[in-house]
Amino acid sequence: MEAADIKRGRKWDQVLQGARGVFLRDGFEGASVDVIAREAGVSKATLYSYFADKRLLFMEVANVECRRQAEAALQLIDPAAAPAVVLRAAAEHIVSFMRSDFGQRIFRICVAEADRFPALGAAFYRSGPMLAREKLGAYLRLATARGELAITDFDLAADQFAELCRAGIHARLIFGIIPAPTLAEIERTIEGAVETFLARYGTEKA
Repeated sequence: MEAADIKRGRKWDQVLQGARGVFLRDGFEGASVDVIAREAGVSKATLYSYFADKRLLFMEVANVECRRQAEAALQLIDPAAAPAVVLRAAAEHIVSFMRSDFGQRIFRICVAEADRFPALGAAFYRSGPMLAREKLGAYLRLATARGELAITDFDLAADQFAELCRAGIHARLIFGIIPAPTLAEIERTIEGAVETFLARYGTEKA
């Protein structure tokens, strides 16, 4: 994001909160600057004093939310805990975000706008998934050093675990096959992700 195009002020959070609701409800294309300003309780002049255009505003909304989600997930990682404990906590958070209204809408918006604004998807990935991948990879390194896991490619392993957590849920949600997964489906996916990952990378100490 072009830092020079953004100017923070006392109504910064107010603008972001209003924009978040409008983007989630109307999508990027359908979101009107007039409506965003009204929802945020600010003038259009105030909004434009912070963000030069709607694209920058959307990217900041996405970045803030994804950072918040990623930081919440990182709090669940106890470096001293056993892999089964950490992986289950991570899986629960991944599934929770994936099935959330924000998680689904931000994914759809980034895909829909990829051709016109390729930086949107990159910004979304850097602010959330990439951060979570790095922190999970750091834990996997610690667990491997303790002999609890046997991993050589930590980035690949972290990516594989994230994909396991999406199995059976993400595609059906995105394509509208199901409105929401059942608790049984969520538990099935989480248990399957942890068990499959440990079957591949676990040791007797795990």
